[in-house]
Amino acid sequence: MPKIRIFYGSSTGDTARVARLISGEMGDLVESVTSIAYAEQRDLSDAEALILGVSTWADGQLQQDWKRFLPELDEMDLSGKTVALFGLGDAQGYSGEFVTALGTLYRKVVERGGSVVGFWPSGEYRFQRSGALHGDMFVGLVIDQENEPGRTKDRVKQWAAQIRPHFENCNAAELAESADA
Repeated sequence: MPKIRIFYGSSTGDTARVARLISGEMGDLVESVTSIAYAEQRDLSDAEALILGVSTWADGQLQQDWKRFLPELDEMDLSGKTVALFGLGDAQGYSGEFVTALGTLYRKVVERGGSVVGFWPSGEYRFQRSGALHGDMFVGLVIDQENEPGRTKDRVKQWAAQIRPHFENCNAAELAESADA
């Protein structure tokens, strides 16, 4: 069965913890969970499906490891890949740039042909601006570990239930195509 590879960038450990929570919820669909600091371009290129996690720093900047890896995405073709995104941010401390790095990653994935699933409602969060909005939805799961750590597990569980069928259907379609070949 085709598998999901999860890649994340984490400076404080929060994004890594959320990546592991997501992996736990997605269960047998996940092949690996890896820091983007240790990833190579082929690790993402060879993946059948991806979940990518990033935190936002200062005035909307990508986490350091993602900042270094982002140019690698410019050389990749993500066409035909199902991709889900999650991002961490601080809605109170950085209300004007809340999870903006998530939006940066989203735009790059779409530019490279990835099919993004897992948009998340923004209504429960209090912030001024975000570069991760598409209409009134975030472009992926948003976690505010600074201000709402008690909501993280429930949000991850709900989001995983939302995205699971996309990956199962994607995988079923891929298996059917390979069987027809």
